[in-house]
Amino acid sequence: MTATASTIRDKTIQRHVETLVLRLRRRQIVGSHAAALETVLLLRQIVSAAKFTSLEQLVSLVKTAGRQLVEAQPKEYSVGNTVRKVLRLIREEFHAAAAAAMAGSSGTSTPATRPASLPNVLSPGQAFASSSLANFVLLGHPRSHLPQSLADHPPSHRHQAQHLDIDDFNKKAVSVKPALIAAIQEVIDELETVYENVAKNARDHIHSDEIILTIGYSRTVEAFLKSAAHYRRFTVIVAETAPSYSGCEMAQSLASVGISTVLVPDSCIYSLMSRVNKVMLGAHAVLANGGIFGIAGSLLAATAARAHATPVVICTGQFKFTPLWNLYHDFAAVDFGDPAEVLGVQDSDCVNMDQVDVVNPYFDYVKPELVDVLVTNDGDHPPSFVHRLVKETYDDEDTDL
Repeated sequence: MTATASTIRDKTIQRHVETLVLRLRRRQIVGSHAAALETVLLLRQIVSAAKFTSLEQLVSLVKTAGRQLVEAQPKEYSVGNTVRKVLRLIREEFHAAAAAAMAGSSGTSTPATRPASLPNVLSPGQAFASSSLANFVLLGHPRSHLPQSLADHPPSHRHQAQHLDIDDFNKKAVSVKPALIAAIQEVIDELETVYENVAKNARDHIHSDEIILTIGYSRTVEAFLKSAAHYRRFTVIVAETAPSYSGCEMAQSLASVGISTVLVPDSCIYSLMSRVNKVMLGAHAVLANGGIFGIAGSLLAATAARAHATPVVICTGQFKFTPLWNLYHDFAAVDFGDPAEVLGVQDSDCVNMDQVDVVNPYFDYVKPELVDVLVTNDGDHPPSFVHRLVKETYDDEDTDL
């Protein structure tokens, strides 16, 4: 029975997946962070309950579940990002455990883990099909640690010995499950502390008596500014962000902790930009080219900042980094709000609605040229560095789930 079939027959796993799929479709889970956290909790359940005898079966199982989640809410990029990250961790743990098992069977010692920074150039079916020096170096084996039982045989015998080791290891693949669950728990811990980790170096980015402009409500930006307020005195200008007016909530939150806050209409952004020292924005998703999807109005603020040579800082967690690109060129948005918020029914009586399209984009696409730096829970990065971080975080084969 294949892994794909097992996802249909395993009623417990399928029931958990369908429950989260319904919540995503009904928009009962809103926001990148909430969606990512629910996704990784589900994947931990799947790995804990899954019955598998090889890496390929488990990867196929997780991919199938992830595909259902992404199709349920494709506008939440963090769902797919989380699935891709877990898939990479699964492969790394399997590779490390298989390398240790092979070394142990030949009486040699080897590091217990595979360096996460190394690229995953070996596919699951090819990871141990070759005994070349390059593969041993990749897995952390120095030349002197090459198993003598393999070194003394010609290449054909080495391949046979390794295939036998892999077959034996696959029979005990379920023994890797505790290590997989521990790796997934690290992702959960990272998500639970992402706001604190983004904000920990806030005082290095904000200086005394500066004027900061932000737009809308972002929990990451909120935590960042509140952290900086412990060390600096500064003023924050918050655009109200019509028609959602989420900027009002942000202004109230910042003022409640003693931060000097000014709430202004969106039309004042350009006129005030000459007095602003920095623009700080949140992100719904960070694309592979370094561009971002931010709340509607982010493009206005970033464009005005570029005209006045004002730095634009994006505060975001790395779980929002996606290998995908902007495919929504018409309005540069991935989601749209209720048109009635822009033009109410009572205001449309005197308008010929047959000739009017009312659009309420919820997000703006901000090009990487308009962004100066991305402040994340894993350090500060320029937009041009995002593609490298994406390559280090996800495997190429998981770009399309």
